[in-house]
Amino acid sequence: MTSLTYRYVALTDTGLRRPANQDSGYASPRLLVMADGMGGAAAGDIASAEALHIIRQLDRDLDVDAMSALQQAVTAANARLGELIRSDPAVEGMGTTVEAMLWDGSKLAYAHLGDSRTYRLRDGVLEQISTDHTFVQSLVDEGKISRDEARVHPHRSLLLRALLGRDDNEADYNWLQPMLGDRYLLCSDGLSDMVGDNIIEMALSAETIDLAATELIRLALEAGGYDNVTVVIAEFVEKGTDPDEHLSSADGQPQLVGAAAGPARPRTAAVTNPKTTESQAIDPEEIRYAPRPPSRRRWLRWTALGVVLAVILGVAGAVAYNWSQNQYFVASYQGKVTIFKGVQADIPGVTLQHVDEVTDVELSTLPDFRRKQVRDGIEASSRAEAEQIVDNLDQVAIKPTPTPTPTATETATATATVFRR
Repeated sequence: MTSLTYRYVALTDTGLRRPANQDSGYASPRLLVMADGMGGAAAGDIASAEALHIIRQLDRDLDVDAMSALQQAVTAANARLGELIRSDPAVEGMGTTVEAMLWDGSKLAYAHLGDSRTYRLRDGVLEQISTDHTFVQSLVDEGKISRDEARVHPHRSLLLRALLGRDDNEADYNWLQPMLGDRYLLCSDGLSDMVGDNIIEMALSAETIDLAATELIRLALEAGGYDNVTVVIAEFVEKGTDPDEHLSSADGQPQLVGAAAGPARPRTAAVTNPKTTESQAIDPEEIRYAPRPPSRRRWLRWTALGVVLAVILGVAGAVAYNWSQNQYFVASYQGKVTIFKGVQADIPGVTLQHVDEVTDVELSTLPDFRRKQVRDGIEASSRAEAEQIVDNLDQVAIKPTPTPTPTATETATATATVFRR
């Protein structure tokens, strides 16, 4: 089997309608990463940059296999976003997609999360390796719309999964086995939303991957450039092949582009864009991807939610209490078999039972087994059944034999006998 390595390139552009680049890209002889930050003003650039800086730490000799290392890195990146969000409410709602490939010398460990994409060009044929984690893709999977309809659907970028600093959005992981001549493309939706797969296939087939990257960016801009567009490309060649001095990767140095390559901006609610006014439209990136920023009146929503929950619990409690008062059981009270109305339950501050009838059946007259049953309580489905239980207990009760009352004749005889003595 031919030993492989790959050439690489990373390229990005802010696009024609975005004030800043929230994408981050990275390419090196070991690692390929593309992250598309989400949330608009909620710091998508911070999210993509922080996630990439965590994941790029894989670009070294590792003590574990590539897949385990990649999973740990993505988890660590997610935890990092969680820390940032907890420490600074101004960035609540930020997140990022992740496309990452880690080369172990023979195959690629692959991670995918969000709607950024990974394509493979093999023998001139383009194939999408990733599956979009979007609402529209779920409609395609269910057969409700076609792929062509998905491309123009108004909610095509509504994400179902992304790296958000929470533990409920697991990435997809897989092993990929490259072949000689394969080209892999990791890209943000700034490319895939603007350019069709057939055009991507043609551009990715360019003479070199550097030309392919430039052409893909150009095509996205010509199509409107609505979003940041980032591409990371790898081309697999035979190991030992001399570097092509005309390629950007000839020096073997990592390539870092986008938000992760620039200085970190301050994370504070006081930072605003001086060119932005309230009359301007909300950044579509916020509408499409991120949860709304925390409202200043959030406490009102929590209060209203608390009131609603209290009402629901109150109604449920009333229904439960009314039900309990239509139940019966037989137990002991003051040494006698007694019919109770309610249920046997001890809840502090709530009385769920009361005496309905104290019968004449003495607890002491019952056999040991029956006496224990009564002390433990015998449930009845109705008042009539409770009465039947009492009748059954009365039948097995041991009745004391009454002492006969002496007659007048017997008394006189006994007196006479005593007199004669």
